[in-house]
Amino acid sequence: MNLAMKLFGAAAAAFVLPFSGAANAVYQSMPTGAYAAPPIGHYEFCKRVPVKCSIRTAKPKPLVLTQETWRELIEINSRVNAEIVPQTDMETWGQEEYWAYPVNGAGDCDDIVLEKRRQLIDRGFPVSNLLITVVFQPNGEGHAVLTVTTDRGDFILDNLQARILRWSETAYRFHKRQSATDTRKWVEIEKRDGDLVGSIR
Repeated sequence: MNLAMKLFGAAAAAFVLPFSGAANAVYQSMPTGAYAAPPIGHYEFCKRVPVKCSIRTAKPKPLVLTQETWRELIEINSRVNAEIVPQTDMETWGQEEYWAYPVNGAGDCDDIVLEKRRQLIDRGFPVSNLLITVVFQPNGEGHAVLTVTTDRGDFILDNLQARILRWSETAYRFHKRQSATDTRKWVEIEKRDGDLVGSIR
């Protein structure tokens, strides 16, 4: 059994968790605010690959989370985490903040997010539900994760965490994320009590 399958098996232990609540339960979505400047890495990525940043969604809706879509999220999150070796942009490209798809099985957090997003889109997941997100780790270091917006809350696909958690279950301070209506634009994420203080471009 390869590493990706082992990780998928471990993550699948939490397979039914999002479905254990009442059918009419209300889940808190990530509170977003005004438009924000995109990270420089994403801005440069859009200049190189404009087709990925020209998608508009007039009325985005939360993804209906079923057992099948949850299984696919777990599968892709586990496989990409297992297959992509963490490597900094400086090691790969010789420069900082160069967002791209992983090369030769290696990449940093934003590259891994792009790969997960690409594979989920290939599976038929709507672009408007797959939002690149910038957060701060507890140590204050910036990090990129993928937010999946669903009818059961917003979930985080993260290369530093095997399990897929609701955004409110993580230890991160959420800074900004892609707009659900325009893949080129970004929006601020409103602060919660106890959030870390930090800054990132």
